[in-house]
Amino acid sequence: MAKIDLDQLSIEELADLRERANAKLLEKVAARQAELEAELEKLSLYGKPAKKAFVASPPPKARKNQDGGNDKADDPKDDVAEAA
Repeated sequence: MAKIDLDQLSIEELADLRERANAKLLEKVAARQAELEAELEKLSLYGKPAKKAFVASPPPKARKNQDGGNDKADDPKDDVAEAA
């Protein structure tokens, strides 16, 4: 690969070089992604289906009891009130 003297390039030439490099990078990333997806498809034939992406489940919501308050069985204040 030929070396490029970046100091000798104009702003327009540098911007064009950046755009060409970004385009080539996107092209290579897309090709590699297609290769990996094809490999995953082949591997999925041998076991569990391949996971597409990890998605975290939302945290569980607090349950409410019948009087509208939160249901907290381990709340020490409840133990003291019941003992009195």
